[in-house]
Amino acid sequence: MADEKVEVRRSARRRRTVTAYRDGDTTVVLIPATMTKAEEQHWVAEMQKKLRRTENKRASPASASDEALLLRCTELSARYLDGAAQPASVRWVPPMRTRWASCTPMNRTIRVSERLRDVPPWVLDYVLVHELAHLRVADHNDEFWALVHRYPKAERAIGYLEGLSAAAHLGISGDADDTGADPDGED
Repeated sequence: MADEKVEVRRSARRRRTVTAYRDGDTTVVLIPATMTKAEEQHWVAEMQKKLRRTENKRASPASASDEALLLRCTELSARYLDGAAQPASVRWVPPMRTRWASCTPMNRTIRVSERLRDVPPWVLDYVLVHELAHLRVADHNDEFWALVHRYPKAERAIGYLEGLSAAAHLGISGDADDTGADPDGED
């Protein structure tokens, strides 16, 4: 992309390999110092394409829109909750201060923090299963956790969310007592 920030770092120790990664909104490309400007341009373009492909593979299709979130919830409910948890609406909302998502069982609505748009798909799926389980059981009791743990990556996703919260100093708990359910509808 033409407006994408790119930083090229040349290294005398690097002989043949080219590597790239994202550092915030900048693409950093590491190349051998001996490369010509034409080779540099070629490899910057190639590495940008490669990074975009990798990022697109990692992104959950549910990240695209509220409609895609609702469709994903329908799929997850069928797979893990016997199709019995059907939300009336699911939508992305601005980042919440104390939770990843919330559910109001009374009107069957689920809200998901935009902070989760870029998490791996299996983490977003966990959050959605957690909120869907609240459509069947409002409290964080044994019956609720039995439903949530039908999702095979639940423990792994909880750990991921705890790490994400700690790294970003968000103070959002990912543990069994507060992963984001809101049975009373209070945000």
